[in-house]
Amino acid sequence: MGFASGPPTTAGRLRGAPTYTTALSRLLLVSTLLLVLAAGSAGSVPPPGSDAPSAFFARTDSPGLEAKVSAVPATALATTYRPGCPVPPERLRLIQMNHWGFDGKLHAGELVVRDEVVRDVLSVFERAFEERFPIRRMQVADRYQGSDARAMAADNTSAFNCRPVTGDPGRLSRHSWGDAIDVNPSENPYVDVGGRVHPAASDAYLDRDPLRPGMVHTDGPLVKAFAEVGWEWGGTWSNPDYQHFSATGR
Repeated sequence: MGFASGPPTTAGRLRGAPTYTTALSRLLLVSTLLLVLAAGSAGSVPPPGSDAPSAFFARTDSPGLEAKVSAVPATALATTYRPGCPVPPERLRLIQMNHWGFDGKLHAGELVVRDEVVRDVLSVFERAFEERFPIRRMQVADRYQGSDARAMAADNTSAFNCRPVTGDPGRLSRHSWGDAIDVNPSENPYVDVGGRVHPAASDAYLDRDPLRPGMVHTDGPLVKAFAEVGWEWGGTWSNPDYQHFSATGR
């Protein structure tokens, strides 16, 4: 018995059975609906020039630290590194990550640290992020031409900067090794060996009670997080440095 070639005729189809064209249309409709649903759940990419964090950061509908670690561009070390500094540029790393601001919003931050302490730093700032600890700004020290005074006046949180100790120029700052971080200098001032307060406008914050947003304190998330990775806080020194944390205790 032979079989006719070609598609079945209308007369040869069962009554009510869908045609090939109808089935294809239904398949396309289902696929389109699935694509629409997937697009709706994926979030959107912020447009260029918007106030949203940079491309490497998390979606604002589900924020996270979203850290990215990379080599440090030479342009980010133009005023903070010079020949003779204790740590060469190839041993430094740029960490880009989200942080919460005093406005309760998500902001893009950046720190330059030594390669050996990257894991410690990420652990600490993950905790700070989870606790929504506010940070005014977090920019590499080169944005302030390597001036610690300018960075503190801007309430900038920063790490590597090959420079002398502020207020004690005969000593090299621990920041020169890339294993020290200053957090919210305006809310957490530093008293140098001569009794001068840095930044100068932060005298009111020498009184650590009552606690105010951005202040570092013994029972707060930053002190605990840094202690867990073996770092020490300068807030307990005879000349207190409330903004300062270091891997060596100096």
